[in-house]
Amino acid sequence: MKRIEDFKSIIDRYEIIFFDAFGVLKTHSGLVPGIERTFDYLQSQKKEYYIVTNDASRSPGQLAQSYHDKGLYAVTADRIISSGMLTKEYLDLKVNDGIVAYLGTEDSAHYLESAGLHTLPVRDINNTNIDKVNVLVFMDDEGFDWCQDLNKTVNLLRKRTIPAIVANTDYAYPVSKNDVGIAIGGIAGMVEAIVGKQFIRFGKPDSQMFMFAYDLIRDYRQISKKQIVMVGDTLQTDIIGGNKFGLDTVLVLTGNTQPADAENRISATGIVPTYICNSAVLGPDVLAF
Repeated sequence: MKRIEDFKSIIDRYEIIFFDAFGVLKTHSGLVPGIERTFDYLQSQKKEYYIVTNDASRSPGQLAQSYHDKGLYAVTADRIISSGMLTKEYLDLKVNDGIVAYLGTEDSAHYLESAGLHTLPVRDINNTNIDKVNVLVFMDDEGFDWCQDLNKTVNLLRKRTIPAIVANTDYAYPVSKNDVGIAIGGIAGMVEAIVGKQFIRFGKPDSQMFMFAYDLIRDYRQISKKQIVMVGDTLQTDIIGGNKFGLDTVLVLTGNTQPADAENRISATGIVPTYICNSAVLGPDVLAF
């Protein structure tokens, strides 16, 4: 396996750090212990950082509050770039009127608010309004009845020729150290296979996710890809996505890729990060100048 690097020595080389969320900053049991020190250091060095996440379950403000509730105040709403933001941009540009049907929680529907559009959970679609549905969005794996509403989703897409958008491409997520849950990307993949249609996907590893983040930054400052590094725990999303976009990448071993599996997974997939680190946590003496 590639040499394990020191995380501080890596971030010192870059102006902007993109972090994945789950498996890098937090796990099923809470924040990765000591991650606050990393953000204290970044702020002391006036480094920019963003959380580039496939989590479209809540608004950036709600996602930021979830970090504040755990004691990490450096992650603010303006530092979160979610795949849900790309979904909103698509709706603003491509869908002018009608109903946006969605699978997910009411919190996830925040991203679907757009002028001239009416949001409606799939459970409320019926014969009186189905003809007004102009787009379907897969937002989150919670907030609906898996049997009834997924069957309704399949039949909606069989009856209507409308775009289907997947706002979170993750197929699964860890719910404990050893177990995973099915994410909305996995649900969407199943429905896609059943109806035989191709869905529109936003989120890592798609380069559009990284371009969206890159363009947001370039709106207010000059930057090149060589000045940005992507930190993630998953080869198939964070690392290959960053690689494809031309960013240097850091694989951390605190989430989906565990130390015992890293070498085999890199070899099997052919997805090679620029660096490998045990975690994104800096040592307790990092601010002792």
